Amino acid sequence: MGNILEEIQSVYSEADRLYTQTQVEAALDQLAEEITAKLSTQNPLLLCCMVGGIIPCGCLLPRLDFPLQLDYIHVTRYQGNTAGGTLRWLRKPIIPLQDRVVLVVDDILDEGHTLAAIMEYCRGAGATAYSAVLVDKVRDHKQGSPADFVGLKTGNRYLFGYGMDYKEYLRNAPGIYAVKGL
Repeated sequence: MGNILEEIQSVYSEADRLYTQTQVEAALDQLAEEITAKLSTQNPLLLCCMVGGIIPCGCLLPRLDFPLQLDYIHVTRYQGNTAGGTLRWLRKPIIPLQDRVVLVVDDILDEGHTLAAIMEYCRGAGATAYSAVLVDKVRDHKQGSPADFVGLKTGNRYLFGYGMDYKEYLRNAPGIYAVKGL
């Protein structure tokens, strides 16, 4: 256990801070304004994408001052690794999606595989689905559609903080950081 903690501390101390906590909070304010303008009268169901989406979703909720419901979905490709693998569905929403407006909230839009699969699932279940991500990685090749609501954009680097992790650690970092060398 000591080696992993030393690695995590090293990664954190050497990382490049791309966005401060203040900048992230301002982006969340802007996201909330855009979401409110589009969805406040549509009785939306927010689907928090576990585990990374828990912080962005939790930060957005008190900023969305209108009636909504909350559920979660858990689909993963990373499982503690720094590269994505096969999609694993761990939990589907309990609240029925048929004829609902659904907002899928996640931490990052990276390659787009996971978000595309979740959006396809929601639409297949009869929902009108939108997506909101705290961070959109600018990449040449992505799967699916772009997110409907985006807080911040970054280059193609490995990120952590505000829900994004490095080997299941550092989700709680107060800002958005890029790992050196990844």
